Amino acid sequence: MEDKDEEWVMVKPILDKDIWTSSSSSSSSLLLLKSLNETEKKELKVKFNDAAKHWTDALPIGNGRLGAMVWGGVTSETINLNEDTLWTGVPGNYTNPDAPIALSEVRKLVDDGKYAEATKAAVKLSGDPSDVYQLLGDINLEFEDHDTYDDKTYQRELDLDTATIGIKYSIGDIEFTRQHFASYPDQVLVTKISANKSRSLSFTASLDSKLHHHSYINNQNQIIMEGSCPGRRKQPTLFAENDDNPEGIKFSTVLDLQISNETGLITVLDEKKLRVEGCDWAVLLLMGSSSFDGPFINPSDSKREPTSECLNTLKLLSKFSYSELYNRHVDDYQKLFNRVSLELSKSSDGSSLDVTTAERIKSFKADEDPSLIELLFQYGRYLLISCSRPETQPANLQGIWNDKVEPPWDGAPHLNINLQMNYWPSLSCNLHECQEPLFDYISSLSANGTKTAKVNYEASGWVAHQVSDIWAKTSPDRGEAVWALWPMGGAWLCTHLWEHYTYTMNKDFLSKKAYPLLEGCVSFLLDWLIEGQDGYLETNPSTSPEHMFIAPDGKPASVSYSTTMDMSIIKEVFIAIVSAAEVLGKSKTDLIQRVVKAQPRLYPTKIARDGSILEWAQDFEDPEVHHRHVSHLFGLFPGHTITVERTPDLCKAADFTLIKRGEEGPGWSTTWKAALWARLHNSEHAYRMVKHLFDLVDPDHESDYEGGLYSNMFTAHPPFQIDANFGFCAAIAEMLVQSTIKDLYLLPALPRDKWSNGSVKGLKARGNVTVSISWNEGNLHEFGLWLSNNTNLENSKNQNSTKRLHYKGTTVTAKISSGKVYTFDRKLRCIKKISLFDSSHF
Repeated sequence: MEDKDEEWVMVKPILDKDIWTSSSSSSSSLLLLKSLNETEKKELKVKFNDAAKHWTDALPIGNGRLGAMVWGGVTSETINLNEDTLWTGVPGNYTNPDAPIALSEVRKLVDDGKYAEATKAAVKLSGDPSDVYQLLGDINLEFEDHDTYDDKTYQRELDLDTATIGIKYSIGDIEFTRQHFASYPDQVLVTKISANKSRSLSFTASLDSKLHHHSYINNQNQIIMEGSCPGRRKQPTLFAENDDNPEGIKFSTVLDLQISNETGLITVLDEKKLRVEGCDWAVLLLMGSSSFDGPFINPSDSKREPTSECLNTLKLLSKFSYSELYNRHVDDYQKLFNRVSLELSKSSDGSSLDVTTAERIKSFKADEDPSLIELLFQYGRYLLISCSRPETQPANLQGIWNDKVEPPWDGAPHLNINLQMNYWPSLSCNLHECQEPLFDYISSLSANGTKTAKVNYEASGWVAHQVSDIWAKTSPDRGEAVWALWPMGGAWLCTHLWEHYTYTMNKDFLSKKAYPLLEGCVSFLLDWLIEGQDGYLETNPSTSPEHMFIAPDGKPASVSYSTTMDMSIIKEVFIAIVSAAEVLGKSKTDLIQRVVKAQPRLYPTKIARDGSILEWAQDFEDPEVHHRHVSHLFGLFPGHTITVERTPDLCKAADFTLIKRGEEGPGWSTTWKAALWARLHNSEHAYRMVKHLFDLVDPDHESDYEGGLYSNMFTAHPPFQIDANFGFCAAIAEMLVQSTIKDLYLLPALPRDKWSNGSVKGLKARGNVTVSISWNEGNLHEFGLWLSNNTNLENSKNQNSTKRLHYKGTTVTAKISSGKVYTFDRKLRCIKKISLFDSSHF
């Protein structure tokens, strides 16, 4: 496509979702900016008409590091607090010098076909459990005279557009309001409480925690709470003062209270509470910090002083008014959140709905309201922004939100699907910065994993297993081999490194961050692979995560060799490093040459007798055909070795595999299946899985459910796991846009009869391309593409890309250049080019 006859229009920098507008909605490109200003923005709110009765009714806010769950109680309010570095334990030893002997024993049993015996013997390779994510504490607010409020006036809602929680209710003619937000630029949780009648606001504030702690008053307007996490994990009990558990990570929380200048009074109660009387408004600033100084430093050796850090931060914030804090928060947040918009039906309008979000979830099976899908999609993006920002810890099994001393599955990052799923939407949904904590975490894993690989497996490079924690644990989990023995966790994480490059095309990142980690991972994989009896390179021992099989002798087992999951991940990592080496000019190195020689010898993905994808190297009997994991389909999604165009036979087998697996399963399994169906371009089944998630879970009987949503739209395993919130975003994006560096597939799995009219703006495709699409009556109408500039890229001002555009069997090649927005019609013809005055913000 020639780049000439352009229509040059000067347009000021705007957000990705507002750069492109369908030509049918404007006769002049000068109207690009008018769509946002002249069209009322769709309301994106999670709504309640009462206070929370369960933790999963409370509403979450977070700034990546600090998190809170707001219950919205009237007479007694609780705000649960979290800080992402609060974990039990200290740095550990993640090696086992006895493992090599056990490894030889297990390998011999596998070679002899004694799979049940190998499974039993593999327990000797297991390690210790991870440490446990902890809670910070609570802000408690008591409003003694508010029990006469009019419950018909009560409203509680989370506004995704501003990342704020609002609460209001009336007592007589007095309206009380509360506003909560978590500021990333100022690293503080903020609450404003006010009344519309002067001197009407009175309450008592205090801090509490289930961990060892003590509280005291500072400067007559600050509550300081200091405490510590246990130095080793323990069973859930109340921590007594005489507990012999050593001290671990220390923490401090400071609640700063300011009230209206001319009215009100603050007094001290019981030397640890603050009482407010007769003010117009109050602003509470909550700062939290810990002694955690990285995964390799024992908390006892930390030089950090959490209380001083909190007080210093609050002192710096004293120069800002509440309005300034709020505006700084919203400006920072919206630069990320407002990159993407989604409208799945022209009649879809959540703003006119006065019903609660829980009621909407209940009715979804009947009305299939597309605006609720839009809300859950954007809610997932909101949660990722709120729990994973640069220089924070990666999102754990619950993001950052937790109310228990011992949360489900320890709140630990699980590396056999859950941690990875947390970051699936970061690239396609235009939030690549939110993935930075994951890369820092992989670096820490590589350091500990080098020791694990050397001692446990006498291998080079680095390895990580199924479960980890803040200390970057890399050894196997405790217990049975079916879940504990899985040395592919680090390798799966490494696929995110290459994916990040393919979306951003940031060569500096590839060279300095990604490639060294890939080198270490590949070095381990090459040593882990051994010569098999049939001439292939195999992994032995090998498991398919958390799934058993029936061995030929009729015994249940989980350990064999060369599971499809193992081989699929290794193939993906090998392709990634070979491709990365080509970009960086390192294709001739010894490591890459070893990879190239190994690639054709990897055990191939095979089809079972019944036509499904083989999960293990042999066609073992599956005792649980509806198992929650679909590990053997990794090559289809998130991998790329099974594709509709290149491997149609395997896609047919994958289709049957998904049907055989069934639709039931925990939330993360549901969303993974939705993404898998989308990769098969099967809109009907992808939508069925999307619809399957909309099941309102009763917290009092959550064991009766598989998957589903809580009333606050947290996704359920059950119990709550945040991964499905993120998996849902990724699945929706896959239904609308799929890509390689060279290819772009438009609306590949659009459920045309369900979302007949709509648009999506600001999604990202591989090759550093931003995509916006509109469709009518189930068919593509127009779409816009532009190549985003990035100051970290070489020759960013002169970037260009050739894309193969695919839609309904039609393929067209188009050349796009940076700084220009291209509009294409439904026949994939370029009908307009607009050059922007300044696109350096993309």
